[in-house]
Amino acid sequence: MKVILTEKINKLGNIGDTVEVKTGFARNYLLPNSKAMRWTRENVALFEAKKAELQARQEVAKKTAESNVDAVKNAKLYMIRQAGDTGQLYGSVSTRDIARMLKEVAGVNVESAQVLLGAPIKSIGAFDTEIALHPDVVVPVKVYVAQTQDEIEALVAGKVLTFGTKKVEEDSEEKSEEKSEEKVEEKAADAE
Repeated sequence: MKVILTEKINKLGNIGDTVEVKTGFARNYLLPNSKAMRWTRENVALFEAKKAELQARQEVAKKTAESNVDAVKNAKLYMIRQAGDTGQLYGSVSTRDIARMLKEVAGVNVESAQVLLGAPIKSIGAFDTEIALHPDVVVPVKVYVAQTQDEIEALVAGKVLTFGTKKVEEDSEEKSEEKSEEKVEEKAADAE
């Protein structure tokens, strides 16, 4: 389907670009959200009449996004979640969770689609992600996920958290010592 973009969309085009998109994408996302218009001669003329207004609206949105950059950069995104002995979370931290946290901590309204996380966070640690306040304004942020406030403070300080590995290593050393002692005793019994 051929559409005219009424706002800048990453990886698709700028305001006024005529692009070919899949019909479902146009009908389900672009057209209902007023991000594009169907391409017809009448709509081309209508767009040309509204072009200055649309560009002015985009500039205002960009300036608003730029004014929120410092608030997002300085936001402390600390998430306390339950996890298993290996550091795997019971559940995950999604883009929706990060958007909600930004609203609570920084007071910036962000939709979950603006959080460029990639895949949900499923383990404890420090993770880098980006927030697209506007297609031209992308802010890098760091998300800390831990079980307790002490673990978060350790992550912020740059320490690496280990889970269950020391216990496993100690247990395996003790078991190997016990097995070697048993083998020695068995050999002594066999020799008699």
